[in-house]
Amino acid sequence: MNATASPPACADRPPTRPAYEPRLGETVRDTGRNKIGKVMGSVGPYVQLRPIDGGVEWDASPDDLEPVPVTEALRASVAAANARSRGESP
Repeated sequence: MNATASPPACADRPPTRPAYEPRLGETVRDTGRNKIGKVMGSVGPYVQLRPIDGGVEWDASPDDLEPVPVTEALRASVAAANARSRGESP
């Protein structure tokens, strides 16, 4: 028996991904709602997110959150600022 052999992969189990823990103020994507928001805090098991252009916060499951690349977060912020300048949002 080879001491360096790894155990056989189990086809029944999906690969696990490490838990993502967003930080306060970070821009994230809620894959459950397909929305981008800023992390405002957490209550119980949920993370509270606010839309980039402001508005009402919503609760998201931490399992549905993923980090947003800096370029995408900047793009969303600029789009929100442009909409405000055109009077399209408060």
